[in-house]
Amino acid sequence: MGRRRQETRRIHRWARWIIAGLASVGAFGTAYLTVVKVMGADAACPTAGCDRVLASPYAEIFGFPLTVFGFLAYTSMIVLALAPLLVKLEANPSLHKQLQTWTWPLLFIGALAMSVFSGYLMYLLAFEIQAACLYCITSATLAVSMLVITLVGRVWDDLGQLIFMGVIVAVVTLTGTLAVYAPINSGASQAGNTPGEVGPAITTTSGPAEIALAEHLSAVNATMYGAWWCPHCHDQKQLFGATAAKQIPYVECAEDGQNSQTDLCRSKEGITGFPTWEINGQFYPGTMSLEALADASNYQGLRDFQN
Repeated sequence: MGRRRQETRRIHRWARWIIAGLASVGAFGTAYLTVVKVMGADAACPTAGCDRVLASPYAEIFGFPLTVFGFLAYTSMIVLALAPLLVKLEANPSLHKQLQTWTWPLLFIGALAMSVFSGYLMYLLAFEIQAACLYCITSATLAVSMLVITLVGRVWDDLGQLIFMGVIVAVVTLTGTLAVYAPINSGASQAGNTPGEVGPAITTTSGPAEIALAEHLSAVNATMYGAWWCPHCHDQKQLFGATAAKQIPYVECAEDGQNSQTDLCRSKEGITGFPTWEINGQFYPGTMSLEALADASNYQGLRDFQN
């Protein structure tokens, strides 16, 4: 019995440090993925699933990378976990006690909300995106681990109140998550008659020059080969804008993509990655500026590109 009490006191003593450590790992990972998302680079991942997830419409909320919100959530957990530890008990016992009292419920709310949200993301990963993302799975594991440590890291006097608060937080989090992703899910349902995956929506607008270049590329039979999950392909379409992106000659190479032409892509020896442009018999790998595309295709029209 005495040994059990000693082990309990030990986890109570180290709980906040453990939570802060777990949150630090999550903050580092989400910061890295934010840079990858913003720079349009490829994530260091053993599978292609990470890039597919980052390129999916679920990777953004309100126009910002989802990883930004993840970084803020992990950083908040670090602050809440360490706040009482930064105030020495001997120096200011009143403030130390208040921080201990206030931050534990907030740690529970944060960890539970992150766990519920991560659970929904795991559902999307398994059934919607259908890709294995090491970073996503790790993040979900970190969230659940922080929740467990929060629950066992102190003695909760009123378990009934804790359960009631947990139910409220879980319902609010799940409702908010479904509301945020409702437009994406609605769009996916409307496109349900056409099989295959599609990439994230193009959010930039097209000017007259972008539209004219897209029409020219189509007229000279230029072709962009890409994959719906490819972030660089999305970046290329973003340069054209929503209207012009629909007019550029595009071939989907991913087997699970919408209107996939995988066999055609495999027959092209010049395709070494995505995107790859084929213009006048020449292959150009990587995202190209609109000026470069105009030069390669002998475009003579407007060049005041706005993207």
